[in-house]
Amino acid sequence: MSGRSIIVTGAFGVLGRVVAAAFANQGDRVARVDFAPVAPDSFERGLDFAGIDLTDSAMAERAVADAADAHGGVDVLVNVAGGFTWQTVEEGGAEVWEKMFTMNLRSNMTITKAALPMLKRSPAGRIVNIGAEAAVQAGAGMGAYAASKAGVHRLTEALAAELAGSGVTVNAILPSIIDTPANRADMPDADTAQWVQPQAIADVILFLASPAARSISGALLPVTRGQST
Repeated sequence: MSGRSIIVTGAFGVLGRVVAAAFANQGDRVARVDFAPVAPDSFERGLDFAGIDLTDSAMAERAVADAADAHGGVDVLVNVAGGFTWQTVEEGGAEVWEKMFTMNLRSNMTITKAALPMLKRSPAGRIVNIGAEAAVQAGAGMGAYAASKAGVHRLTEALAAELAGSGVTVNAILPSIIDTPANRADMPDADTAQWVQPQAIADVILFLASPAARSISGALLPVTRGQST
C-alpha cells in the first residue's frame, strides 16, 4: 500500500509533523496542509500547503484539488487540525464555543467533504480523525473543547454509516494528554509519565490507514497509554 496519496491537516504542528513523516517514511506521497503561513521545517518527501484556512470551503477544496493533481488523487485524509481552550462556562462566553467548533469541527468537515469524491475513487480510501478522550466525559473548563470534539466523534460515526457501501473507512482516535512542548509548558507540575507520545498516535493512524484495518469503520479508538516504546 506504499505510494499512496496522503493529506494531513494541521501538519505543521508537533503531532501533524510526526504523522506526515510516518507516512512519508513508508513511501507514501504526503501533502501537509496547515493554517500557518510558513512551515516550521523543510519537507522534501512531499508538498506543503501553507496559509490554508480550512474553515473556508473554497480554500479547502483548492488544497485538496492541488494535492490530488500533484499526487494522483487522494487515498488517505488525516484530520489533525484543531485547537484547545480551557475556560469555564461561568467565566467564558459564546465566542469561545464558536471558536472551538470552528477550529475542531468545521475545519474537519470542509476538507472531508472536499476530499470525499477522490477518496471514494481510491481502492482503499481512509479517513482518520483526531477526537479526544476528554470529549467522553468533560471536566471543569473543558466544555467548549469537549463539545466540539464530541462533534468530531458524531461526524465520524455518521460518515462511516453514509459510506458503508463504499471502500472508504472512517475512524477517530481519542488521545488523552499528548506529550508536546506546549502541554509541558502549560502544565509544568504534571506527571507526564502517562502522556501519549506523538509517535504512538502516528502508529495507530498508520494502522487505521492500512489494509489490516479494512473492516474497521465508525470506531472511536482510545489512545491513552504513555509508553514511549
